[in-house]
Amino acid sequence: MAGLHHVEVWVADGDEARAEWGWLLRRLGLTLESEWPGGQSWGAGGAYLTLTTSPNLTSSAHDRRRPGMNHLAFKGGAADRVDAIMADAHEHGWRPLYQERYPHAGGPQHYAGWLESSAGFKVEIVADES
Repeated sequence: MAGLHHVEVWVADGDEARAEWGWLLRRLGLTLESEWPGGQSWGAGGAYLTLTTSPNLTSSAHDRRRPGMNHLAFKGGAADRVDAIMADAHEHGWRPLYQERYPHAGGPQHYAGWLESSAGFKVEIVADES
């Protein structure tokens, strides 16, 4: 059986990640499944996303332009829901990307918004196809 089981994202600042990611993941409909001093796991649809600190980090800076993960893309629901998330994101530590081309930065048939956390992690919020 194919499918994504989980993604683990190492963060340098657990409190910052809890605030920024927690807000976003709640808005996207994920549920906080577990929490411990160094992290959290959020689930939806049988898969989960873990945000955790690690004593094995080699740098406190994340650079999505280096080899590794560039961004995570989430299902955002209807276009108006994506718009609402994008409108509120700045108040919760997220910076909108590609605003001059929003909501079609990915092409005329692709309705999505892109955000960057204060730590430099990029996410894409994709609207349902109409």
